[in-house]
Amino acid sequence: MRSGLMLALGSGLLSSCSAPAARPPARVQAQPLQAEAFERSLNTVSSLEATSEVELASQAGGRVQRLLVQAGTPVVAGQMLVVLDQTQLRADVAALQATAESDALSYQRYKGLVAQGAATALQRDELRAKAIGSREALRAKQADLAYKDVRAPISGVIGDISIKPGDVLQAGTPFSRIIRNAQLQARIDIPANQANAVAKGQRVQLLDGVSPRPLAEGRISQIDPGVSSATQTLLAKATINNSQGLLRNGQRLRTRVLLGAERQLAVPFGAVTRRFGQSFVFVVGTQEQLARDPGKADLGSLRRLPKGTLVALQQPVKLGALQGDRYPVIAGLTPSDRVILSGTLGLRHGSPIRLSR
Repeated sequence: MRSGLMLALGSGLLSSCSAPAARPPARVQAQPLQAEAFERSLNTVSSLEATSEVELASQAGGRVQRLLVQAGTPVVAGQMLVVLDQTQLRADVAALQATAESDALSYQRYKGLVAQGAATALQRDELRAKAIGSREALRAKQADLAYKDVRAPISGVIGDISIKPGDVLQAGTPFSRIIRNAQLQARIDIPANQANAVAKGQRVQLLDGVSPRPLAEGRISQIDPGVSSATQTLLAKATINNSQGLLRNGQRLRTRVLLGAERQLAVPFGAVTRRFGQSFVFVVGTQEQLARDPGKADLGSLRRLPKGTLVALQQPVKLGALQGDRYPVIAGLTPSDRVILSGTLGLRHGSPIRLSR
């Protein structure tokens, strides 16, 4: 009885210590690689400048009474920016207005007297000239009063402001500027050995160095005829639409000039993973292919899988720059490879897989 009991216990112990059942194959979606048209590109740098930039200055001097904007404030054309002290000017305008009205009345009275023979035409003409002079002096002073209100000549964003309330502003002295960042011009440095590859109309992409997706795009509109002897670069210019406001005047950015198209194998953005600066994709493979390059895969467990079970192979690849949602494949894949597009979460090199239909 005891030996039978020990045999039963031993059998149960062996059963509990046996290897756990293998995990079922992961369900994934895959597709064959296809060739697509990709742009050949030239990577360089460019600096941005605003196509519309206006310095702000007052046409009349005076003490700053009110400053209505701050640096970085968006403004629209005609918006009030600065009000200068108007006390003395208003008094001058009032005095000139009284003089102009008096001279106009005198002229009208003498016109009647000349008709009655009580005054000479010479007196009338002298008063007419005086009335005209008074009227023009009033208009000039009223214009000076209007100049005490500094308004935005264009829409844009206010730059750094060098004045504050209470400061005395000299006429014609710039105190800030308005920059319109909605449209910028990229000044692109083209290496001299690539000068013949650049042409008007080619697309330009501006990059921030972090995301592979471009911040903005434009097209080359101007190309200088000569190469700079100091830098050995050719200057090309491109107009950049900055409607989202991601770019700034004076900014220097990595720049990609798209030179022309060629067909290459394409891999979707979502199929690419990165580790330590190296790009990888998972492709559909066989157990025989895995045996030739097992890496850290547990071949013992895989041999217990049914024959013909597919596995995921993690393949290092060299890719070109992202265009749209596709990378051009430079090395690491062949046209016969099937790239795994979904279900990659938790996959390892050698994981058993099952293709979704």
